[in-house]
Amino acid sequence: MISRLAAQEDLNFLLTNRIPRRFLTRLMGWFSKIEQPLVRDVSIAVWRQFCDINLGEARKARFTSMHDCFIRELKPGARTVDPDPALLTSPCDAIVGACGQVEDGRLYQAKGFPYRIEDLIADPEAIAACRNGRYVTLRLTAGMYHRFHAPCELVVEEVNYISGDTWNVNPIALARVERLFCKNERASIRTRLPSGQVLTLVPVAAVLVASIRLHFIDVLLHLKYRGPNRMVCHAPFRKGQEMGWFEHGSTIIVFAPPGFDLCPGISTGTPIRMGQALLHLPAMHAAGDHAPAAQAYA
Repeated sequence: MISRLAAQEDLNFLLTNRIPRRFLTRLMGWFSKIEQPLVRDVSIAVWRQFCDINLGEARKARFTSMHDCFIRELKPGARTVDPDPALLTSPCDAIVGACGQVEDGRLYQAKGFPYRIEDLIADPEAIAACRNGRYVTLRLTAGMYHRFHAPCELVVEEVNYISGDTWNVNPIALARVERLFCKNERASIRTRLPSGQVLTLVPVAAVLVASIRLHFIDVLLHLKYRGPNRMVCHAPFRKGQEMGWFEHGSTIIVFAPPGFDLCPGISTGTPIRMGQALLHLPAMHAAGDHAPAAQAYA
């Protein structure tokens, strides 16, 4: 049984990583946008055979292309955002891949696979702010809702785009490729909380993905984009407001400043929806009993 499982993992790794990743990612980006009805319908049907996709939550029932389906919006009220100001909520639907304390800039992508925050983020201020804070790695599977939202009230101050590879970010690859997140294409988004603390979000692209759209900068970040790598901005967001999307799906790493703790039930392998409690400030958490009613978002 163990040898069969190992063989399956080897095959999975071979099929998803020992391939011309950049070429296939660009090809998939082109193919997924074809708006021919037969191509669209067959592509979505095949996709649904391999992924658990709930299109009943989608804002619209018909899509122009497979890409249009991937980046679908949700019906109003499909997600409820916890309004407690002491809570940081999940920015996306995901499975928790890893979480815990950043120990002097060191954290883990998987058990036994550490990496340093300096190798992931290009922003010195963001690095300093979360060197000893908390982190949560959120993995979006292919069938999930692919848009991401502000985990709290915040202002985006700077985006650093880092072009890179497109390794698959599934658990098998994370357990075999050292510092994988530091190799892949990514964007570090430095934000400022009302308290003045820095919160950093790092969307990481992957094979067949490698395109990140952010509402607050007029640039599609993808493999062909080479700069400017540093984009200063001032973009305020309310809690739960949509910030952008992956063209397909991948990972978001949330870096909270020191003082935040994981909410009860958050651990490796935990499924979570956008808007659910992710991290909290212990000193403020008790005040959450008087928080306003939860808000519903598409």
